[in-house]
Amino acid sequence: MAGRRAEADRTGADGGAGRRRGGALAVGAGILASRLAGFARAAVTSAAFGVGPHADVLQTALRAPNLLQNLLGEQALSASFIPIYSRLLAAGRHEAARRFAGAVFGLLLAVAGGAALVGVLAARPLVALFAAGYLRDAAAVAAGTLAVDRFELAVTAVRWIFPMTGLLVLSAWALGVLNSHGRFFLAYVAPVVWNAAIIAAFAWGLLSGRRDERLLVAVCIGALVGGLLQFLVQLPTVLRETRGVPVRFSLRPEGVREALAAFGPAVAGRGVVQFSSYLDQLLASLLAVGAVSALGYAQLLYLLPVALFGQSVAAAALPELARSAAAAGSGAESEIARRTRRALGQAGLLNFPTAVAYLVLGPVIVSALYRLLPGRFGEADSWLVGLVLGGYALGLPASTGSRVLQSSFFALSDTRTPARIAALRVAVGTGVALPAMFLLDRRLLVELPGLGGLGGDLRLGSLGLALAASVGAWVEWGLLSRALARRLAHFRVPARERLRLVAASSAGAAAGLAVAAPVFARWPPWLTALAAGAAFLAAFTAASLALGLPSWLAMVRRGRGGGEAT
Repeated sequence: MAGRRAEADRTGADGGAGRRRGGALAVGAGILASRLAGFARAAVTSAAFGVGPHADVLQTALRAPNLLQNLLGEQALSASFIPIYSRLLAAGRHEAARRFAGAVFGLLLAVAGGAALVGVLAARPLVALFAAGYLRDAAAVAAGTLAVDRFELAVTAVRWIFPMTGLLVLSAWALGVLNSHGRFFLAYVAPVVWNAAIIAAFAWGLLSGRRDERLLVAVCIGALVGGLLQFLVQLPTVLRETRGVPVRFSLRPEGVREALAAFGPAVAGRGVVQFSSYLDQLLASLLAVGAVSALGYAQLLYLLPVALFGQSVAAAALPELARSAAAAGSGAESEIARRTRRALGQAGLLNFPTAVAYLVLGPVIVSALYRLLPGRFGEADSWLVGLVLGGYALGLPASTGSRVLQSSFFALSDTRTPARIAALRVAVGTGVALPAMFLLDRRLLVELPGLGGLGGDLRLGSLGLALAASVGAWVEWGLLSRALARRLAHFRVPARERLRLVAASSAGAAAGLAVAAPVFARWPPWLTALAAGAAFLAAFTAASLALGLPSWLAMVRRGRGGGEAT
């Protein structure tokens, strides 16, 4: 009998490990599909609007309502909803879990719906608050120095797009339910339909002859429809897994008050991060026209590895970390430390080479994506966005690692520490951003290869904001890792692996640059990127093997069920 129990325990542990690895791959696959759809949307946007006033407005319109989504959405729910819901499921208390999920849905519905209505009615002061630089446009249009009043256009766009936010908050609730039930892929692939709706709106607007202002409004309506579709595509599976959710506007169901106690600090932490993001938006609006859209184009690429190699690992690990934290015994903290270290290794294996590739080959990558379709995005735009991407890349390993560390704190029911550290990150980042952005916006970059004489128009204030964000990211990473090491005696950062990753990534970047430099601006952008990427991958893989690192292929094989990542 004891032998059979031990065998069952080993089987259960192996099955749990397999589910975690499979969960990370499912999250990564879903995120990859949604990000590829996002890149398709960005390619259409860059062809239609380039780096300019209409792209600035679209970026503002998409960013402004996301305040509510990001405050109430996935990160805050990961800190408060998923740990409690997962514990109820693990205890076999499915009816209590259903009541808890229904009460949280009712509260989110009320708050998100009311806030979305306020956003529609207060669009004008919101745009003035988050894009104050646009207020100068009316005078510039009257003087004939600017063709588009971005402020008035942004007000119209925000009014159309703000209700989308409430729908995306409900989608984040559905994601939390599905993750807790081990259904990762659908939750993270759902944004594909949102991107598809925007692309369809672009196609309809262009085919019907709409241009610029009217096309922008059509795209915002498409985003609103896409938000509804993103929620609806998840709803049938949520209802099937939960056997129906009793929606209630009540604080009485078990776990709701505990969730609210954790939700407050989580929202505060997200609020600090969002304040930083909106401060960047505000500061970028004070720079040259196109700075807002340049940041947006760069951030889309920057956030891909953050999501793929940080968010996917953290999301898949969080339910298991929460169960480990709830387990009795002295080994619980040791197990959390072991799983956190392993998750950091998984995330680092791919985000370090991606960061180096962005830093060295940024303009090549940007040109391949945003000049895929013929349109308004030119070579000078490729250099501007590529340099901003390089600025963000310096902080990429820290950003992805911080996602994993935050999940460990959430599993330990500690949402206050990440919130306090996020506040320090914003303070440091802002202190760096203010002098850097104005210094670089006054200086012009000249005589870059492939610019065709356009270097005199390339202003780099947005690069200063990206560099400041990277400084803040490393401050957050350092403080989080130190705080977790104090909390978990067995936790340590896998430093040796990281040094070897940097060396292997540098070898890959050197090979990619050697291929791309002679042909950049002579070959089609996609062909240049393909050749450079192949050289990077071959050199990185060879260097990884020489340095004793697991290759990216080995990581994929482990994710399918064959062992642990380092």
